[in-house]
Amino acid sequence: MDVLTMKELLETGVHFGHRTRKWNPKMARYIFTERKGIH
Repeated sequence: MDVLTMKELLETGVHFGHRTRKWNPKMARYIFTERKGIH
């Protein structure tokens, strides 16, 4: 498997998360971290 760079991920439109103020509490078990206001 090839290792992707951050640039390649951004170019392909990979999904990094949602704003921390907009989230469904039912998804809490799937959220592992928060960074710069994004889950």
